[in-house]
Amino acid sequence: MGSFRFKKEDRILSRAEFTQVNLHGRRHYTEHFRVVISRNRMGSSRLGITVGKKFGNAVKRNRIKRLIREFFRLDKQRIPVGYDILISPIKAADTPTLLKVREELGDLLIENEAFFL
Repeated sequence: MGSFRFKKEDRILSRAEFTQVNLHGRRHYTEHFRVVISRNRMGSSRLGITVGKKFGNAVKRNRIKRLIREFFRLDKQRIPVGYDILISPIKAADTPTLLKVREELGDLLIENEAFFL
């Protein structure tokens, strides 16, 4: 069984990397999220999260980020390797539960292999 840590190597950190993925990545929308995926030249997939101020105060924004990181941390072994993945919420009305996040993002990133082709 692999490590369940969310290491620094698993994150997209620099503004240039975020911009690169946004410019060249493929977009897909779920009920609560916008997902942009771009192939990287690394041996692992990385995650980037952006949450704007329109989604509420810092507590609400951090809750959304924690839920997305938890999904990635638990399911990264099942996500195809070699991709940069940016996730941004698109609906400010309600904060989804972890179950809803895993359902939406799991359907897209784990069970929808055609999205990665």
